Amino acid sequence: MQKTTIKIGISACLAGEKVRFDTGHKRSNFCMDELSKHVEYTRFCPEVAVGLPIPRPTIRQVRVGDTIKVCRPDGSGDVGPQLTEYGKKVATEQAKELSGFVFCAKSPSCGMERIKIYNEAGTGNTSEGVGFFAEQIMKHNPLLPCEENGRLNDIHLRENFVMRVYVLNSWQQLVKEPLSVHHLTQFHAKHKYLLMAHNYQAYRELGKLLGTYAGDDINALADEYILGLMTGLKKPASRRNNCNTLMHLQGYFKKDLAKVEKQELREAIDEYRSGLVPLYVPLTLLKHHLKVHPKEYLEKQVFFNPYPHDLKLRFGI
Repeated sequence: MQKTTIKIGISACLAGEKVRFDTGHKRSNFCMDELSKHVEYTRFCPEVAVGLPIPRPTIRQVRVGDTIKVCRPDGSGDVGPQLTEYGKKVATEQAKELSGFVFCAKSPSCGMERIKIYNEAGTGNTSEGVGFFAEQIMKHNPLLPCEENGRLNDIHLRENFVMRVYVLNSWQQLVKEPLSVHHLTQFHAKHKYLLMAHNYQAYRELGKLLGTYAGDDINALADEYILGLMTGLKKPASRRNNCNTLMHLQGYFKKDLAKVEKQELREAIDEYRSGLVPLYVPLTLLKHHLKVHPKEYLEKQVFFNPYPHDLKLRFGI
């Protein structure tokens, strides 16, 4: 079976392209040195795409009455409408093929949040803006995992982003074929414990959603399901929820393990609960027991291997 190529959108400056106003870049080492081993990037620089040169005067968001411009500090050269139009074009024509997007933080075009909006006189600002290009990508693609380069320095946000990219990509492969309740149920079964670790309420609600399906519009069911799943996974898993999930998984081995093995596993989970060891410690023990005592249902659980191991994303959580 041919390996699926995972495509992620990225601000071109984060890929190392010298497209910034000062001819510089903001290369993301994680994206380009680590994640790039497993994904293919589609690069975007909306400011260059709408015709701005390199180098160029800085631009920023400026509130003028009830509207916001993206212009030079002196108020000239507004490119807000062009950035919005370009963002809408990418969002509706290209982003559907993507499984994630990494934006450049603080950019008036690419920032996801807390962008400075200056007053017309340039004497004050508030941090409440959204980049004009990024806003369109997120608005038209609510399932798409999106993150900023700065936030990816947080190991919990980094792990959560990559995990969601892989989940969405799996879904995108699933819906290329005709859907059935059986396919949806199988997909949910594989992601059951991953979802439990992130949002127990969503885990229960989505199980009920599929379990009570009465033969209506399968596409509407699929849309409701995947929105619920991606929303439920958006918040990083807490230590408490991970422990709850680990204990559920531990229960599958209660008839297989010797007393000393059960004690060892309990202690590993307790040490993780106390913050003494990272998540991969009890997970490694569970994987070992799964190899010794194979269980088909557990072997399919995405929770054990949500992304490539060499990314080392669970070493710090």
